Amino acid sequence: MALTTGTDNQALLDAQLELWHTTFAYIKSMALKSALDLRIADAIHNNGGAATLPQIVANSKVTLHPSKIPCLRRLMRVLTSTGIFTVQNRDENSSGELIYGLTPASQLLVGSTSLTPFMSLLLHGIYVSPFLGLSTWLQQHEHSDPTLFEMTHGQTVWDMNDHNPAFGALFNEGMVCDSSFIMDIVVKECGHVFQGLSSLIDVAGGLGGAAQSISKAFPHVKCSVLDLPQVVAKAPASANVSYIAGDMFESIPPANAIFLKWVLHDWDDADCVKILKNCKKAIPPRDAGGKVIILDMVVGAGPSNIKHKETQVMFDLFIMFVNGAERDEQEWKNIIFEAGFSDYKIIPVLGVRSIIEIYP
Repeated sequence: MALTTGTDNQALLDAQLELWHTTFAYIKSMALKSALDLRIADAIHNNGGAATLPQIVANSKVTLHPSKIPCLRRLMRVLTSTGIFTVQNRDENSSGELIYGLTPASQLLVGSTSLTPFMSLLLHGIYVSPFLGLSTWLQQHEHSDPTLFEMTHGQTVWDMNDHNPAFGALFNEGMVCDSSFIMDIVVKECGHVFQGLSSLIDVAGGLGGAAQSISKAFPHVKCSVLDLPQVVAKAPASANVSYIAGDMFESIPPANAIFLKWVLHDWDDADCVKILKNCKKAIPPRDAGGKVIILDMVVGAGPSNIKHKETQVMFDLFIMFVNGAERDEQEWKNIIFEAGFSDYKIIPVLGVRSIIEIYP
């Protein structure tokens, strides 16, 4: 029998490493979840942006038993290896402890614009657990009913938001913080899409985070939010944004433009066409300034680096748990034209997301 060469052995070990690296990817996610739960980024930030392990513990909002400190050190080793935090050599002039700092990623987890609520939502057990049954769902059910989420939890994600107050609050907080983050960039990078508008309705706009940002940047635009009655009932009072109880599948009030932020990716093509047809009925002709502004993913648009591509396709698999989809340009084109629109323009300047303008 021929002996395996050193090169063959290395290839086998490299292949095994690839499997292990993918298998343990969930450890990275759970390490980040632990950092969010323990408010580690806040602890480092509150210590001036650099902290030793004892300083992190002292500044943390959560009490750790002394016996768990070595475990926290191992958690930090993962978080520094994956780029969430930095680590410097031991401070020889004092305690000899490693010094941890913030990276651009963890800087997004502190302050008034913290993405912690949104990341905590994505990493919540209610969102994570359905994927343990993905292979079962693929084998046992038709695509349309029940969804992967329903198979796991016995109700839709929207019903879960209504029936589980704590989770519903986290969902709303997550959506508001994402809107605050991305809309600041939208206004700076794509503000021209709102120029010349007199009125805008943010359809399925929740508590109005996006509409508030648009109204603040463009005070001449009359901004409204359309959402279900139980959502509108929780909306904050606002002098700049009005709230309308309704259902986008039934009708949408008239406006110069309709805004859809991360709405259509929740629905299959047939439902998207229904929503877009109602949007088209609500706006004036193109020569009168009518249009629909969509903030969503266009798979394949934007930077071509592997992390960008991988994040887009992972989002696509993630949103499948409600039978939604992240679409490529051709898939967007199909539903846009089926809904009766005449043209569209993609502006891929929002990382993995894009602005899509569609015209009647």
